[in-house]
Amino acid sequence: MGRSNIVGKPMALMLLERGATVTICTSKTLDLPQFTKNADILVVAIGKPRMITAEMVKPGAVVIDVGINRLPDGTLCGDVDYESVKNVAGYITPVPGGVGPMTISMLLCNTILAAERAQTGINHR
Repeated sequence: MGRSNIVGKPMALMLLERGATVTICTSKTLDLPQFTKNADILVVAIGKPRMITAEMVKPGAVVIDVGINRLPDGTLCGDVDYESVKNVAGYITPVPGGVGPMTISMLLCNTILAAERAQTGINHR
């Protein structure tokens, strides 16, 4: 879920390259549960706090919540209602603490790699 240039579109392309059948939905997709309940893997990055609920998830599905939202009380939550969906999903990433630390780790790895390449004059693509 989500069509952003940062998460949605790149994720769809990566999954397609691995042979997955991909459906891109947005928060405005009509009859959204029709699509989400059929997904074996549900990647959610839509920017709407707790929009995906247990009733919208296929039992046993892998749910990857990429969204992060700050609620009025200052707490953080994802685009998935973790508390209800964790009882339906086979696997689910929490927010905070799920995808975010991996994003930071990969950013650091790529920064170090770029610095090493700049130092040695190697320009691989």
